[in-house]
Amino acid sequence: LWGSELRDQPPKVQYDEVMHSEKGIREWTSKLVVYGMCYIEGCPVTPESTEQLLRRIAHIRHTHYGGFWDFTSNLASKDTAYTTLALRAHTDTTYFSDPAGLQMFHLLSHQGGSGGTSLLVDGFRAVQELKSTAPWAYEILSQKRVPTHASGNEGVSIRPFAPFPVLNHHPVTGKLMQIRWNNDDRATMDQWAEEKELDNWYDAARLWAEILRRKDVEYWEQLQPGTPLSWFSDEQYNSGIKSS
Repeated sequence: LWGSELRDQPPKVQYDEVMHSEKGIREWTSKLVVYGMCYIEGCPVTPESTEQLLRRIAHIRHTHYGGFWDFTSNLASKDTAYTTLALRAHTDTTYFSDPAGLQMFHLLSHQGGSGGTSLLVDGFRAVQELKSTAPWAYEILSQKRVPTHASGNEGVSIRPFAPFPVLNHHPVTGKLMQIRWNNDDRATMDQWAEEKELDNWYDAARLWAEILRRKDVEYWEQLQPGTPLSWFSDEQYNSGIKSS
C-alpha cells in the first residue's frame, strides 16, 4: 500500500526493454502487480507507438468510445474527461458490468497551458483507513448497491446488469477485490427502505471522499510526453486530474 510518498520513487521501466525483450515485459507486469501502476520511459511521442506499447501486454478493449484513441478537452464526447474540469479520485466505467481494468495515459503535448496534473490514489489503503476509523461506513459502502449509468451522448445509454456497491468483495474468500467510485456516473438513488438509510449512505460516502482527498493519500504527478502511465483503474487504484 502506498500514498503520496510514491512520488519519491515511482515504479518505472524503459520502453526499449519492454519492446525488445521478455525481461522488459516481466519487469513491467511485475511492477503493475506490486504497485498497480508503472511509468514507461522513452516512448516515442506518437499514438502509433503508444498503441504498439500497450499491445505488448494486453488486447485493446472496444467500448462506445472506440478502441485505442487520442483526444483533447473539446467535448467531442459528452464526458468530463473531455473538459477542463478538475476530476477528483475516481474509478472509470462504473456503468459497465465489467469495468475497464488496465489503462494507459500518454500525454502527447502540453504547451502554453496550466493544470492537467494527474492524480493516483491507492484505494485499498484508503479502505484500510476507512475500516479502521469508521467500520460502520465500511459496512454501508460494502452493502448498499449504487445505480450507475452513461447517457451523455446521443444513442448511448449504458448500465450494468445490476447495481454494485462501492466496495465489492470476493463471493468465496470475502476479501475486498474491487472499488467502484465515480460521482459523475452515479444514477438516481431512490430505492431506500427508510429515509435514515439515505442519510447513513451519504454520511459514509462523505467520510470515504474525505479520506481520498487527504494529502498523505494523494499522489500527484505531471505527466510528460514520452512517459506513458499504465495503471489498474477498476480494482485498487483511483485516478483524477487537476483543472486547467
